[in-house]
This record gives sequence, C-alpha cells and structure tokens, in this order.
Amino acid sequence: MDSLKYLQHYPEATKKQVLELLREEKLAHYLKGRYPNAHAIKTDKTLFGYVNELKNAHIKNAPPLSKALYDGKINVIHNALGTHHIVSRVQGAKLKSKNEIRIASIFKNAPPEFLEMIVVHELAHFKEREHNKAFYALCLYMQPSYHQVEFDLRLYLTQIDAFGKIDAWN
Repeated sequence: MDSLKYLQHYPEATKKQVLELLREEKLAHYLKGRYPNAHAIKTDKTLFGYVNELKNAHIKNAPPLSKALYDGKINVIHNALGTHHIVSRVQGAKLKSKNEIRIASIFKNAPPEFLEMIVVHELAHFKEREHNKAFYALCLYMQPSYHQVEFDLRLYLTQIDAFGKIDAWN
C-alpha cells in the first residue's frame, strides 16, 4: 500500500476503496466530479489578496500578513503543501516580525476548495502553532468542509503519484 502514502492514518476500509478507484483508474473521474473547475488565482499578487481576504474575514486580530506567494521549492512529497513563517527582523532599535505564507506551486492549477484548505491551514498556524484540537476547530470555523477537502486533497496527491496531474485542471 505504498501507493497510499498520503492516506496512511485512514481506516483500512477507506484505503481499500481508494485502491479500487486506482485499479479501475476512476480516481480522477471521482475528483473531477466533486471539483469540476480550477481556481483563477494564478499570480502571487492575487494570492496575497485572497489570503488577506480570508484572514480579515476570519481572524482579524492576527498580525498582518506581509507576503503570500506560490513557491516552486516546496516539496509536496515531504508533506508540505504550504508553509507559514514568522520572520523577525531588526529595524533600528525595534524587532519587527513579518508573517509569510508560501503555497506549493503545484496548487496553481487546482480546485478553489484545495487552495482554500491549504490557506486556511496556514492561517490557523498564526493563532495555533501545534496541530491540536483548537487548531482544527479554527480550520473548521474558517472552512466548514475542511476535513472532507483535506481528504480529497490527499486523494489528489495519490492521483498525481499514480497517473500524473488531472488534465481538466491544467
């Protein structure tokens, strides 16, 4: 079951269903049925605006966002879909911190729900550092379908490993 490396902690029955979809080459069809279109946020500038909108709508009292961009160096294989950084810089006698979010560039051509899930996850880290109950509660507050979309995103990564990207989203 090495082909299911993104689904390791899911129940055996779920993994069996996914293996069956893979065997029949129907996983892409399932995903395209649930998520027919790719998002239109293709540039770093529009990504910054999108992330800021989500941040302002859900966690207004979090520190301001300095940067949001697509990063081709993020390696999805090592479980990073996006990253969040709090960068501290000395400016005169003051220490300034800047919040940055970087999204793996593979998600430039993905459904809007996948992009939202990754952004929500990274924004939640601004409030909660660890993946604990409060962290996932915040994710659910910002995106009520968070867990389902996360599962489907894992299916998408499984699809990429097995057969490559889904043409409809490119």
